[in-house]
Amino acid sequence: MTRPCVPSLRLAGIDVGTLTCRLLIADLAPHGFPQELYSDRRILRLGEGVDRTKRLSGSAMDRVVRCLREWRTVIDDHRVTGRAVVATSAVRDAKNRDEFLERVKRETGFEIEVISGEEEARRTLLGIRSGLPAGVTNILALDIGGGSTELILDRPAGQPIVRSIDIGVVRLCERVLKDDPPTAEEIEQAGEWVRREVETAVEKMQGYRDSTVVGTAGTITTLAAMAQKLPAYEPARIHNYTLTLSTVLELERTLLGRKKADLVGLPGLEKNREEVIAAGVIIVGTIMKTLGMAKLLVSDLGLREGVLIDLAMRMQSR
Repeated sequence: MTRPCVPSLRLAGIDVGTLTCRLLIADLAPHGFPQELYSDRRILRLGEGVDRTKRLSGSAMDRVVRCLREWRTVIDDHRVTGRAVVATSAVRDAKNRDEFLERVKRETGFEIEVISGEEEARRTLLGIRSGLPAGVTNILALDIGGGSTELILDRPAGQPIVRSIDIGVVRLCERVLKDDPPTAEEIEQAGEWVRREVETAVEKMQGYRDSTVVGTAGTITTLAAMAQKLPAYEPARIHNYTLTLSTVLELERTLLGRKKADLVGLPGLEKNREEVIAAGVIIVGTIMKTLGMAKLLVSDLGLREGVLIDLAMRMQSR
């Protein structure tokens, strides 16, 4: 994949996710790698209840709109050349998404692009590829979100193969993991659901066993932070960290045996992620076991960075 060469562009990208909203303002260096100027991320749970009602709730929309208004001021202060705002699973699935999109445009000036699972995977791949260590070519990327999980097989010799499954940390919590802490039956049911979906997703994905597994997004980066017991998030120690299955299973034992309130303050666990980290560790552990993978490479880069790289490429081609 050819990296874009776009000097002197200052861009802003926002990822409006099912669980988390993320902002990145960066300069695009000549080789196309985003040089961060400002970033923020907030767990706002826009997708709360969408799996059941197929609608975005008023309170969830309020939280996101308030955040976007703040970020609009930050973006304006940085005098960016261009900006892009995308929304993923929760907004894709919501029957009242037009109401949300119109409200965001009216109150913040942002026009949100609702992207498909396949387009989400393509831009995520742009972000991941921009920061891989030397020598890593064939990859199987895992992008675990709030409403869906994307598996992306990418090899230089062919087109990426994308499989999107409708299991994310918010959806798994709302549909299966209802007790606090989860019961053994719920844990088994959740794992079985993930296993079935993953087996179907990779059934015709030839070559994934010979690829480096690369994980991105909040669940995986949080597990990497917890594995290292980091008191504060340190991107340099998260990015390209190797997360082993044995470590994931150890974290699973720690997390699944405690109530959410007892998880508060655990080193490496992002505030407000206590509600969904049990689902996250089940998804990661089950995928690794199902695929026979003993380790994965953690990427701190993903959709947010890919949104900027894609924007730069489109601006350059005009």
